[in-house]
Amino acid sequence: MNFEIFELERNQSLFENEVDYNLSESGVHPLKLSEILTQDEQDELLNTNLFYGYTNGTPALRQRVADIYGPNISIENVLITSGSAEANFLAVMTQLEAGDEIVYMVPNYLQIGHLARSFGIKVINLPIRQDLGWQWDLDELKVLVTPKTKMICVCNPNNPTGALMSDEVMVGVIEIAKEANCWILSDEVYRGAELDGNECRSFAGATDKTIVNAGLSKAYSLPGLRLGWSVGSVDYINRAWSFHDFTVINVAYLSDWVASRILEYDRRKKILNRTKDHLKYNLNMLCDWAENVPALTITRPQAAAITFAKLNIPMSSEEFVFTLRDKYSVLLTAGKWHGMEGFVRFGYGTPADYVKSGLDRIKTFLDTF
Repeated sequence: MNFEIFELERNQSLFENEVDYNLSESGVHPLKLSEILTQDEQDELLNTNLFYGYTNGTPALRQRVADIYGPNISIENVLITSGSAEANFLAVMTQLEAGDEIVYMVPNYLQIGHLARSFGIKVINLPIRQDLGWQWDLDELKVLVTPKTKMICVCNPNNPTGALMSDEVMVGVIEIAKEANCWILSDEVYRGAELDGNECRSFAGATDKTIVNAGLSKAYSLPGLRLGWSVGSVDYINRAWSFHDFTVINVAYLSDWVASRILEYDRRKKILNRTKDHLKYNLNMLCDWAENVPALTITRPQAAAITFAKLNIPMSSEEFVFTLRDKYSVLLTAGKWHGMEGFVRFGYGTPADYVKSGLDRIKTFLDTF
């Protein structure tokens, strides 16, 4: 089987540890275990046996995840995965076959799109429209969804724009999916990183054929745990679990142990409030910087540690990113790698001084225009 190259991940993996300033990162600067666990918990962790654990996640952790989505979601609706990336992989593997069609939101983190095409699935891209506030046009969606459509794939909050899907569009997507009797796959890994502090509406439980994937890598500042989850019907979760037996079997026991504690309500809210405060401060700095940079137009995002900046210069997104990387040692991601040319993605979730120093170098580069 020939897999497409995941251009975004490949370019990040090769250079994110080689540049002076990595502003390609889409999450918030990672927390330390000492910042989120009490001393007693740290001591307990050091004396914990390294079991395999529950292959679908401990009951304690699955209950914590279920609690995030309200009373209609139980632990039977939750599977713990190795990051949201595995959750996305399982959704494609379990529900789609070669020859199926999916409607796919772009721009996006293109993992699902690359995977689907690699498996012989027809991917029909539907752009969210900047002139609509980075929303889908529901009339366009209705045209693209046909009896051949097996899945509608969204990312909300969106990567790379940081936009939130409006209630009107969300209701429309659900109605269209119901009418077509197709799956909704919602990547919600950035939920919890809303800049106003109010978690956006989730697709969880919207239909019997809805899958919501998320994790701790972005809003929760804990990418090193590689801890994600999938929320869906009991039938879907059991099917995904059976495929999970062939991937990682179970997540790292220590990751499950830590996650089950930090997702307790008060501690979870404390982490997300930290995320909000940090992102608001850095975003204000980024937007102030951009006022004096006519080569770029930055739209203020509603969530996440990223923004999609429009290039106002005659240069492709890859050429821009490669030149900035090679001559100024700053890494961004190209709009092409997100499915939309003419833009670059800025990550602003790292420490403020680090972001400012990276922006200073970008300004030096842009002054050449």
